[in-house]
Amino acid sequence: MSELRRRGGGKTESGGFLLGKRQGDRRIFERCVFYDDLDANAYSTGVCVLYADAFERLWEICRSSGLQVLADVHTHGDAATQSEADRCNPMIARPGHLALIVERFASNPVWRHRMGLYRYEGSHAWTNFSGWRSRRILKTGTLT
Repeated sequence: MSELRRRGGGKTESGGFLLGKRQGDRRIFERCVFYDDLDANAYSTGVCVLYADAFERLWEICRSSGLQVLADVHTHGDAATQSEADRCNPMIARPGHLALIVERFASNPVWRHRMGLYRYEGSHAWTNFSGWRSRRILKTGTLT
């Protein structure tokens, strides 16, 4: 969260792809690849925008690391709700992909139940797991 906060500077959205491995129904996060590392101009409009060449870089990182995209995360200046642009332009348009939105440009404190959590179902349809429901899905800390 601190890196999202730093990259957006409290003025623009920032975001990244959460990479890791799947273990059964669990997704184990190992690494974040930030949008501006894939495209230096990703935040130049004030919102997160990526083009095809950024995804080519992302897929190369996945191939070389043996990791896969588990979710994407980005910040909003206000509430952590999906915008129309978010709904119509999923970063990864595969059913089951998770998208997280962090309010207030990831300013402290960041609470799981205040994050937007959405699962892409395909055909621009999403299931909303935001609010207290997200605490059942998003776990922090180490594996036991």
